[in-house]
Amino acid sequence: MLRLIHRTELAKPLTTNIALGLVLCLVMAISPSSSPGADDTITPLDVARMKSVSSQAISPDGKSIAYTLRVQRAPLKGDNGSAWTELHVVDATSGKSRPFITGKVSISSVVWTPDGSGISFLTKRGDDKTTSIYVIPIDGGEARKLIEHSTSISSFHWKDDGKQIAFLAKEKDDPAEKKLRDKGFNAEGYEENLKSTRVWIADAEYDSDKEARLLDVPGSASEVQWSHDGTLIAAAFAPTPLIDHYYMYRRYQILNAETGKVVQKLNNPGKIGHLAWSPDDSNVAFLSGEDINDPSEGRLWIATLGIDGFLDATDGYLPNVIEFHWSSNSQICFLAHNSCLSEVGTIDLDKTSAKLTITSQPEDVVFESMSVSDATGQAALVGHSPSHLAEVFTASTPQKKAKRLTDVNPWLKDKRLAKQEVVTYTARDGQTVEGVLIRPLDEEAGKRYPLQLFVHGGPESHVSNGWVSYYSYPGQVAAAKGYAVFHPNYRGSTGRGIAFAKDHQADYGGKEFNDLLDGVDHLVKSGLVDRKKVGITGGSYGGFASAWCATKHSEHFAASVMFVGISNQISKSGTTDIADEMFHVHARKRIWDDWEFFLKRSPIYYVENAKTPILILHGKEDTRVHPSQSMELYRNLKILGKTPVRLVLYPGEGHGNRNAAARYDYSLRLHRWMDHYLKGEGGSVPQFKIDHRLTAEKPSTKE
Repeated sequence: MLRLIHRTELAKPLTTNIALGLVLCLVMAISPSSSPGADDTITPLDVARMKSVSSQAISPDGKSIAYTLRVQRAPLKGDNGSAWTELHVVDATSGKSRPFITGKVSISSVVWTPDGSGISFLTKRGDDKTTSIYVIPIDGGEARKLIEHSTSISSFHWKDDGKQIAFLAKEKDDPAEKKLRDKGFNAEGYEENLKSTRVWIADAEYDSDKEARLLDVPGSASEVQWSHDGTLIAAAFAPTPLIDHYYMYRRYQILNAETGKVVQKLNNPGKIGHLAWSPDDSNVAFLSGEDINDPSEGRLWIATLGIDGFLDATDGYLPNVIEFHWSSNSQICFLAHNSCLSEVGTIDLDKTSAKLTITSQPEDVVFESMSVSDATGQAALVGHSPSHLAEVFTASTPQKKAKRLTDVNPWLKDKRLAKQEVVTYTARDGQTVEGVLIRPLDEEAGKRYPLQLFVHGGPESHVSNGWVSYYSYPGQVAAAKGYAVFHPNYRGSTGRGIAFAKDHQADYGGKEFNDLLDGVDHLVKSGLVDRKKVGITGGSYGGFASAWCATKHSEHFAASVMFVGISNQISKSGTTDIADEMFHVHARKRIWDDWEFFLKRSPIYYVENAKTPILILHGKEDTRVHPSQSMELYRNLKILGKTPVRLVLYPGEGHGNRNAAARYDYSLRLHRWMDHYLKGEGGSVPQFKIDHRLTAEKPSTKE
């Protein structure tokens, strides 16, 4: 799961996903020429100030939709950091939106109270030492703290009667250990003494002095859900708090809500996602992988209380299910990603089988999340398109056509956007591959253009035909400069079925990256792309692709920008925090099983072949792909001295940049590098210094 942290990460928590930028006041402060409307094309500054909806929750009566809005900080005004997350509410009928909690706030886990009188959420306010549960009345008034715990609450779920809340929080630090650390005894045992996340039950009472009750179940918990009658709780448990165990070994268990005793172990077959009880509590539905080697949790499974085994409700259905809702005890509606698009469907259940029906959604909107009112069937969705970022939509039922309610970036209407389309081509072995192409703005018939090939991470993810312009995605910024930008969903990508997702396994740099070369060939043969002016970029697994193509396939690429990528598969296996995931869903063997394979599937092995100028960028605190991966490639390319290379490290950043300044800096460096080597004079690397008040449009100066 080598996914780069980017944009809003709409569908994933790893996720929680992430769009960027600077608020409007930054843009206005820089110069009149950079204010909205003064330039009719998308620039890096525009990307840096974009807002987006990051989550939604429909009210029990279906009349209102609460949503969180990500508002980017302005680092040039001294406001660096992750984006602020505001709380807003939009009327599902009129589309009128009201701000509830705005400004310098970080709101998450938005859930309506069971009676619909208020909105509960997680945040840390004022003198809070930990993240707590707050509630704000829907009819007005200040948010009030409902539950505070000795450690930060990470998620929660209301009991249907509104009297209790189950929440997740880590164990409290040992006071004696804290005293020793304060005295300087701070030695760390690597991956030892980690604090597990536990399940707690608390009364939903303001100003209560009653301590939360611990359900003492072994393991580190996630995904907690009450049964409707309040007697049972479903939760997922990993053996330890390690991220590798979270990804690969979480298993659902049903607990007695009073005693914490395990009533049933579901033993799901692979990675897991969301779980929900049927209305009569006789069944639970959950998202899971097909088996331990399935790279994503895209199948919908049904487990019956008191009976072992599962029903695969999506058997034979290729797209990835990402959200679902019980419409009745015998029907589930769901949202899925089908290659570059999304679709809604229903599943009719009996005791032994499931009948699946698909309802198509508009091809110009990709939906990423969904919630449904039990009382009315009204649905709320978050969706984006080639012309706008994530917005709130609603539909009378999930199967009906959705209507857009919000417009969080109204200034986008004044921008000219390049044409975007889904492209299908045939790889050299006959496999059909799809991708999203942004054509050059103001494209002229018969003219060939430079290409920026963007390779997504994972590879268990994909690029949808929605908004694809973010700090690390060239997108509309590059198209406005006269580039074609292509996002191939190479094999290993999700949305095309388990066989396609597994087809990259045990074949690092093989068929999966041949798909990239074949995609370039397709665009060259179409007459759009200049074969001599092809650049490649991407983060995480896309960073691996960028390094692989700049070394093993260097003759095909005139520029490369590698972000938090892999250069040495052998050393990576001992420095990553997801070694087991890499084994189960990527390599399918350990380094000692086949040393030569891992060596020859490493970009570092082909370093002498490298002629492609490569810009390498990495977060210094990355635990997924250690920054030494970038350092190894940089050092050996530098020693050889055959091709321009630069390494940029971002202090405080991990596997993808979260802070506004680091994101904006990255964006400027990406565009300048591509301009320099694909459109400019090339040669030596541009000077390191960047004028961050510019939009990276000026010609770069050589060292």
